[in-house]
Amino acid sequence: MPHIENLLEIDLGTNSIETKKLEKKDVTNFIGGRGIGVKLLFDMLTPNTDPLSKENILIFATGPITGTIVPLSGRHVVISKSPLTGTVFDSSAGGYFGRELRMAGYDVVIIKGASENPVYIEIDDGHVDIKDASDIWGKNVKETTSILSDEGYKVSCIGKSGEKLIPISSIMSEYTHACGRGGLGAVMGSKKLKALIVRGKKEILVSDNEKMKKYISESMRLLKASPVASKGLAYYGTPSLVNLINTMRIMPTDNFRKVHFENAYKVSGEYISENYDIKKKTCYNCFIACKREDKKRDIEIPEYETIAMFGPNSMNDDIEKIIQANYICNDYGVDTISAGNAVSCYLELEGQKDIEIPLKEIVEGGPLSKGSFRYSKGKGKEESSMSVKGLEIPGYDPRGVLGLALSYATSNRGACHLRAYMVAPEILGKPKLIDRLSFSGKSGLIQIFQNVSASIHSLVMCQFSSFALSEEEYANLLSACVGKVYTSEEFIKTGERIYNLERLFNLREDMTYAEDTLPERFFGTDGISKEEFNSVLNEYYLYRGWKNGVPTIERLESLDLKNEGKFLCGKK
Repeated sequence: MPHIENLLEIDLGTNSIETKKLEKKDVTNFIGGRGIGVKLLFDMLTPNTDPLSKENILIFATGPITGTIVPLSGRHVVISKSPLTGTVFDSSAGGYFGRELRMAGYDVVIIKGASENPVYIEIDDGHVDIKDASDIWGKNVKETTSILSDEGYKVSCIGKSGEKLIPISSIMSEYTHACGRGGLGAVMGSKKLKALIVRGKKEILVSDNEKMKKYISESMRLLKASPVASKGLAYYGTPSLVNLINTMRIMPTDNFRKVHFENAYKVSGEYISENYDIKKKTCYNCFIACKREDKKRDIEIPEYETIAMFGPNSMNDDIEKIIQANYICNDYGVDTISAGNAVSCYLELEGQKDIEIPLKEIVEGGPLSKGSFRYSKGKGKEESSMSVKGLEIPGYDPRGVLGLALSYATSNRGACHLRAYMVAPEILGKPKLIDRLSFSGKSGLIQIFQNVSASIHSLVMCQFSSFALSEEEYANLLSACVGKVYTSEEFIKTGERIYNLERLFNLREDMTYAEDTLPERFFGTDGISKEEFNSVLNEYYLYRGWKNGVPTIERLESLDLKNEGKFLCGKK
């Protein structure tokens, strides 16, 4: 029965390399990707481990869909304890790295310990070697990738920021694909691990080819019928969102002090299309091809989130400055959402306007490189950090998207629009437009969207597929892939299991429901009613089967998580 099963465990402290099989029960209960990564991290990591110590664990994980003939299946996930937030953390990237890892014979790679000297890991069609990286340590992402990508290797590496243990540093695959959020690049740097390079020739099989072809045909019909997937994103890429978000008055502007940017058109997808000679870039088996490059300079055009943070949120309408900021972040290996948000916070606190000065401080490892929360707290101005659980808020102002507001607050990894992809129903009307300015019905809906997203990230499949596909299509694709029938209800329940296990991880790290909130800037007369927000949050806990943010034993038993929740005994 084809499914993920091959586990590669590498200890950089002892140079041991061991191949194992994943537990079948765990694969059934957690699918792969995000889910299996969270399960492995929960089981293997001692509570209160320093994220930058050798005891922390770094996990690269694919899912059963990764690299198959399923469209939008070119993603992989990295999981660890975040040095930025202290929470359980997963971050995913597209491209071809995940597919190549599976073709090399491995589904999951666990990296333990830390090397005394810089190294990189070479995985070549089942053969694994730990190699000296002294000659590439100190180099940035583009040069490192160029050196290591000879002979068909796909490269996932860190730049100078990861080496410096900057807590908003990212892991970059094939140069422009980022596992960006949460500072996982710093975890990699703490292990003196510069890169993983992989290549393989093995065929990635599915259990039932005929059913798979049928379900792919149905999925492609829905994807091509989706205007967002087949037209907006396919034509302009993610910058197509700029004018829409600005018109809806939910554009982060001036460090979230405003919701509309007067010169938004100058940084929009339409403006870029008119003024730049661009070409499309795609991940494996993706017809959307949302990434863009400037043909003349061979430089990436930024994604929407990057534009929002370095543009309107920093009161900057110079698209060229945003392009350069994006280039610097990618090359040094820095999360553009956190970096742009930190720049916006700096501009507010320092009363400046130039994004180049604070960006330089970030990549050079100055105080701002620790993220907006730690920086503003050090200034005694903690309220100027637009973050949840220490993770900076992305490009949608929660005051105008109330479902997303609740999702930000209850996300296990901190502020994230992908934990429950409410952009789809509240902004784009997929699968159905719902009232974005009302909390009504959101407390139950959010947890369903969170559960579905957790399972999508475990397949692993691109989030943009959710513009057209429902849990039924995902369950069918998974069933044909692994040879075990998953119903829509089981697909959602699997996501619920993953979400609850993440919550248990954070509770084990002594986090409380007090973290489930938003910055004070979003509450008040001109914002969200705090009384209503708290009421809806309590309703959310009720739907989750949680008491004061803690899963009840009954809910854990129903999800086969009773053993994982044993530590809750005696806790209030």
